[in-house]
Amino acid sequence: MKEYFSKLVNRLNTFLKRFSFKTGLIILSLCIPFYILSFAQMAMDFSYSVKGILWVIFFGLAKTFQYAGLAIIGVEGIKRLKIWWDKIRRKNISEV
Repeated sequence: MKEYFSKLVNRLNTFLKRFSFKTGLIILSLCIPFYILSFAQMAMDFSYSVKGILWVIFFGLAKTFQYAGLAIIGVEGIKRLKIWWDKIRRKNISEV
């Protein structure tokens, strides 16, 4: 059983590595609207059971997009994002 899950994880990693950094950012950004929807639907006039089901669906989709995006971006992508963010901060500080 352990070997089966090990092979499954390896296949998933191989599949996700085929995507580009830009695709990873797009997928990662898709988690934001689903987080908003998962909590915004609580203000709607639905029964508690419908609210619970919608929350599980939207929150689950948000987590799925978040983890898939992070898996595609990977460690190198996180480093690239930090460098990009530091450049923007330095530019904004120098303009002030």
